[in-house]
Amino acid sequence: MWPWGHLAVAYLVYTVYSHRHDARPPRAVPVIALAIGSQFPDLIDKPFAWSFEILPGGRTFAHSVFVAALLLPAAYSLACRVGRPEIGTAFAIGHVSHLLADVPPSAIRSGDVSATTFLFWPVLEPPAYDPVDGILAGFLRYSMGWFEWVQFGLVLVALVVWYRDGTPGLGSIRRGLERAAETAS
Repeated sequence: MWPWGHLAVAYLVYTVYSHRHDARPPRAVPVIALAIGSQFPDLIDKPFAWSFEILPGGRTFAHSVFVAALLLPAAYSLACRVGRPEIGTAFAIGHVSHLLADVPPSAIRSGDVSATTFLFWPVLEPPAYDPVDGILAGFLRYSMGWFEWVQFGLVLVALVVWYRDGTPGLGSIRRGLERAAETAS
């Protein structure tokens, strides 16, 4: 799944959680943590596999449930320590939704779990993927198949829901950019 698809899935899951758990739309800072969590596995694995050739594939280390089992309690504990457990929850929802969204639809339809071995790296070898010569090359070979259209649809739905939720996070990012511009000048 592409970054925008991961973000859309994560936001849709989190907004349902937030409305049910807190009876209100998501708040700004947790949404920013959610966005980071939804991209975190790829921010680690893709560069270290595709650009630096340290990892054996773009879905290995940070896509592993073993890393999640260590990372997510640590992130939640840190969030609790600063008195903001909802930030840890949002990051965890983003991260877990990323891992689940990376399970190929064909594996779900056919019941063939061999495409999910990336979740258990390094105990199991990740599925074989076509080699990618850097992150830019990965984006340049992007093509629109049915799965990409589904992701695009999810992005549109997520944008509508995010707008109806009051665009949480947008004001915080805007204020941060304005402060950075003031500091730079």
